[in-house]
Amino acid sequence: QLQASGGGLVQAGGSLRLSCATSGRTVSSVGMGWFRQAPGKEREFVSAITNNGGSTSYADSVKGRFTISRDNAKNTVYLEMNNLKPEDTAVYYCAAYRGPFSSKATASVRYWGQGTQVTVSS
Repeated sequence: QLQASGGGLVQAGGSLRLSCATSGRTVSSVGMGWFRQAPGKEREFVSAITNNGGSTSYADSVKGRFTISRDNAKNTVYLEMNNLKPEDTAVYYCAAYRGPFSSKATASVRYWGQGTQVTVSS
């Protein structure tokens, strides 16, 4: 299971740190990612990291503001979000991929977390 936490209500320009902890399995062998879904919109890619943390990727909309990292010893993935904007408001889902890679495609995800709400007020 993937357990996401750290969401909340923050003013524009503020910061939040999301965490995704796993239970029952280790994640050091698979890539991990974050996606988000705003009301009325499709789920979209936010960021991803390969199994060993050697490569990261970001959506253009968050590049330079968000940072993904992982601690395989703790089976946890993080998403540091800075300079948040109202358009970042969404439910954020952590994801475990089908292999050591990372991908922007939802079809590459094997397991989804339950989601955590992020609301950014203007």
